[in-house]
Amino acid sequence: MSSYIESKKANCKNCYKCIRHCPVKSIRFSNNQAQIVEDECILCGRCYVVCPQGVKGVKNDIARVKEMLAGEAPVYVSIAPSFIANFENSSFASIRSALMKIGFAEVEETAIGATIVKNEYERLIEENPEQVLISSCCHSINTLIQKRYPEALPMLAHVDSPMLAHCKKMKKEHPEIKTVFIGPCISKKEEADKYPGIVDAVLTFEELAGWFEDEEVTVEYEKDTCEEGHARLFPTTGGIVRSMMNHREGHSYISIDGVKNCMRALDDIIKGELKGCFIEMSACIGSCVGGPAMSKEKRQPISDVMKVNEFAGEEDFTIKGIEDMDFEKNISYLGTKQTLPGTAAIEDILRQMGKQTKEDELNCGSCGYDTCRDKAVAVYLGKADMNMCLPFLKERAESFSDNIIGNTPNGIIVLNSELEVQQINKAACRMLNVARPADILNCPVVRILDPIDFLTVANTKQSIHDKRIYLAEYEKYMEETVLYDKGYDIVIIILRDVTEEERQLRQKESISMHTVEITDKVIEKQMRVCQEIASLLGETTAETKIALSKLKETLENE
Repeated sequence: MSSYIESKKANCKNCYKCIRHCPVKSIRFSNNQAQIVEDECILCGRCYVVCPQGVKGVKNDIARVKEMLAGEAPVYVSIAPSFIANFENSSFASIRSALMKIGFAEVEETAIGATIVKNEYERLIEENPEQVLISSCCHSINTLIQKRYPEALPMLAHVDSPMLAHCKKMKKEHPEIKTVFIGPCISKKEEADKYPGIVDAVLTFEELAGWFEDEEVTVEYEKDTCEEGHARLFPTTGGIVRSMMNHREGHSYISIDGVKNCMRALDDIIKGELKGCFIEMSACIGSCVGGPAMSKEKRQPISDVMKVNEFAGEEDFTIKGIEDMDFEKNISYLGTKQTLPGTAAIEDILRQMGKQTKEDELNCGSCGYDTCRDKAVAVYLGKADMNMCLPFLKERAESFSDNIIGNTPNGIIVLNSELEVQQINKAACRMLNVARPADILNCPVVRILDPIDFLTVANTKQSIHDKRIYLAEYEKYMEETVLYDKGYDIVIIILRDVTEEERQLRQKESISMHTVEITDKVIEKQMRVCQEIASLLGETTAETKIALSKLKETLENE
């Protein structure tokens, strides 16, 4: 199933937005990449819509359709009524003309199939008025029930979707044709493959818009002449209910949209306390006009509904030649078995995540799961990683950082753009005679240090490294490094106390100078002695002088 929604591995940024928005949590993180769990996915497309990095992409079938157009069989289109909200200044006549320009033989409205479907719903209600009946138009909702709510399967109408019903009808009338459905839904691609021989290919509105652009085809308004089409209401929340003209007295008609809302409704339904009720369910908020493959810049919920309402006719399409046709759809159980962890296993995982007590379970949802325990279950099932807990990572990073900063012998001071102290470690407090960090936090750094170097770095954005300074107030020598962090607009000061090094250096220099003085005296004395000896022996003193001079130079250089 994941083949219908594809991932681009290189772009995933571990934001967990896809998990937060996935209503069934069918996403696994592995090697820092989000992967769809096929057995659990219902193809609602939320991950595709919300991904900020464009990691998720929909399987593109344009090449496949172009091959069909190049073949001998005529290719007919079933176009979902929500097109009216997706394409500006459109009508059925205008979208039909545009589609025929790119090679399609004929275009019909999926609302014809919707008319068949709603008639089937009305028949089932009349035959079983006490039954709870759930609409079966939305393939994602069907899949949700098949995988997670098998108890509700008897209540799910085993009736074709409008797409299947319409394409069945077109193929009966024209056996030689190929059929292509075009709509706002990703799951229809999977539905077409699941029920082969009816719909030969599925395109989304996004795919079609891109195709139009490539072919430089524009949808130019043409006035419609058809006054029918009450079932054009289907793509809006409550549209199925509104299209059903024969509401049974005493029967309840309810519309629910959004997967999470539908899940809560299903939890209620399977309790078995409801009777005589028709429930329209749509996976998308707003129903099909809120579909994941509507062009993203076209998402205007109020305007979209108004366009559909205006597009819908007052009367039903006239349906002929279907008396001997079967519109029953087999919808069977697809549930997957999972071995869920026990309490002890969950508690162990929570402890590894730093959740030692109930109070530590923040249930913040930043990882994508509603509660810390849900996240622990996901870890157990191999769908999540420990490190997906942002508060845990933050606390661990802060603890690690605090340990380093707190135990380093170097003084560390962090200043904001106003050169006010934001952080100071214990070593810096000791160096600068600050009793405790709280005494200087949020105060100007000038209270404890000359700010000239810090001002220079803040203004020039150029760091200073290993500058030796003398702090007369503290009678200390320091090796100062001043860094500028562009990302946070802060100045970081690192101080290393080199007072002892400076003392030893000065002591060494003093010893060297004293040694040089003594050497001078020795050389002078030795020269006199040598001169006296030389005068007695008649020998030169040049070699002796050179040797002693070299000794002096060596001592001076030390």
